[in-house]
Amino acid sequence: MQEAADPASHASLYIHVRILLGMIVGLGLTHLLRHTARIVERPRAHPVYGVHLVWATFMFVYLLHFWWWEFSLSHQAHWNFNLYLYVTLYALLLYLLCALVFPESLPEGAGYRDYYYGRKHWFFGLLALMFVVDAGDTLIKGSAYVQQLGAEYWVRNTVYIAGSVAAIVTRNPRFHGAFAVAALLYELSWIWRRYENLA
Repeated sequence: MQEAADPASHASLYIHVRILLGMIVGLGLTHLLRHTARIVERPRAHPVYGVHLVWATFMFVYLLHFWWWEFSLSHQAHWNFNLYLYVTLYALLLYLLCALVFPESLPEGAGYRDYYYGRKHWFFGLLALMFVVDAGDTLIKGSAYVQQLGAEYWVRNTVYIAGSVAAIVTRNPRFHGAFAVAALLYELSWIWRRYENLA
């Protein structure tokens, strides 16, 4: 029979999990930065698209935010494989989104605008899934944590999901531009208001 984990070891257990999460987050950040550097080095090789760059920035900010807020899991009293698998798959989903934002290669002369609209179904489908998974991640942290976020959290996720579904359906550049900018600005506001300090 396995003995219950000592409360004093909760943080140590999370450090064990956090190492893998950190590796995945690091790979995602590296991928985004490497491809951003390629754009700077060869700006004419693949014409950039502003909306695409905003979503790349959004994913960069979200990855940093993910690493910051997941510290709350250090208070998790009981860890099992299912919980470990859930948060790991969440991190892997974020990496997959980063990989979709910037492909490993584009045909010579191809631009990011065509790539963006050609892959929008995949990107926004996974983005909507990300906010569903995020809701589960939030519930894992307990009722006190959920209450601290308030009703705004559920409205936030619902709007992100609805916007992602709309982005799958439409190719309207104005909608995509407005959604990208609004998502990034709101995410920055959300971080500033809710996560400036760890508790």
